[in-house]
Amino acid sequence: MREAQRPPPSRPVTPLKVLVCGASGFLGRAICTRLSRAGHQVIRGVRQARRPDDMAIDFRTDTTVDHWRGRLDGIQVVVNAVGIIAETRDSPFDALHHRGPAALFAACVEAGVARIIQISALGADTGTSAYFRSKHAADQALMRLPIAWQILRPSLVHGSDGASATLLRQLASLPLLPVPALGSARFQPVQVDDVAEAVLRAMDPHRPAGQQIDVVGATRVSFGRMLAHYRHGMGLAPTRPLPVPAPVMALAARLGGAIPGVPLNPDTWRMLQAGNTGDPTALTRLLGRPPRGIAGFIPPAHAETLRGRALAAWRTPLLRYTLAFVWLATAWVSLAVHPRDASLALLAGVGLEGAGAVAALHAAVVLDLAMGLACLFRPSRRLWCLQAALVLGYTAIIAVALPAFLSHPFGPVLKNLPILAILLILMSEPQPWTT
Repeated sequence: MREAQRPPPSRPVTPLKVLVCGASGFLGRAICTRLSRAGHQVIRGVRQARRPDDMAIDFRTDTTVDHWRGRLDGIQVVVNAVGIIAETRDSPFDALHHRGPAALFAACVEAGVARIIQISALGADTGTSAYFRSKHAADQALMRLPIAWQILRPSLVHGSDGASATLLRQLASLPLLPVPALGSARFQPVQVDDVAEAVLRAMDPHRPAGQQIDVVGATRVSFGRMLAHYRHGMGLAPTRPLPVPAPVMALAARLGGAIPGVPLNPDTWRMLQAGNTGDPTALTRLLGRPPRGIAGFIPPAHAETLRGRALAAWRTPLLRYTLAFVWLATAWVSLAVHPRDASLALLAGVGLEGAGAVAALHAAVVLDLAMGLACLFRPSRRLWCLQAALVLGYTAIIAVALPAFLSHPFGPVLKNLPILAILLILMSEPQPWTT
């Protein structure tokens, strides 16, 4: 009998000293973990150094070669995983995506770094948004330098702690799937472990340099189907889509553009309309296997945890904003809608008349207004306890002084029970899941 052929032995890994910029971010953390597991010495490039293996860097200010001199001694590979999806006044795209990385790349040549891995973005070479332009400018700056480089261009990256995947899971957990009108746009999300593995393999000094690789998953889907996959992966029953017309999305994007840091803005809306797909052939060669498809993104063992996070992420704001509306609407009705004489007559029933009743009415309006604004801007467990005490106090006063309301057919007092239930849930909620 012929002896079964064994796969050729893998080439032993030569430990390298690697600087990973953006190491505290979602993608940077996954890259650091994979490189460390492979035996490399990882230096974490972060804004605030707290560990012995940390290097303090800040692309907002480190935008010249002078800023990097002396900091790259002994570094053999640099991985740039710094990236933001929405810029702010303090963190502009041009500094974080272009000028900071370009200065770092030039300093790498001067310091004798052997190879640079640049994490760009799928579509950076053709996109017209400020995000894409800044990413492409850094890619171009790197390609002009006399140094070995690899540029990886990921699509939407899925991971349990990823911002985009977290948002998509939140949308997928809603009773109806909100599906914006995107026409024929398609997406090809990639699993974060595949991105980290691609970085590890692109570092290999025996691998040819000067490649731009689309880092995409195996599944090309519409936005609606992508949400349906996430919903199924979290163990939720199928539900119907809720079409969101393009004009509504455009208006929401304009409003989001006026609020710093909001992910939906005119640029990201255009990026959604354009879709995000690529050819997985080069990534398959790099990994030595096909990338994962979206159906396998959420392992069954993680479904319950991710489902709980997704539901909690929109449940808490929904309850909070509902309470805010109740308090603010009550203040408005008391001040400007309900007849003043009728309000004063009710206060007479609890023993308040004349100037005292007027003062009590105005104080109640101010208190309701303060409670509503606090729900929006100062939510806390102490606030929920205070509101519960107020609701119980109001209920007790009405039960004693105005008992007719207990048997009122519209149930004005009984409706305090669901309000108290909401407050109990908010008091019991842990810190809201954001990642």
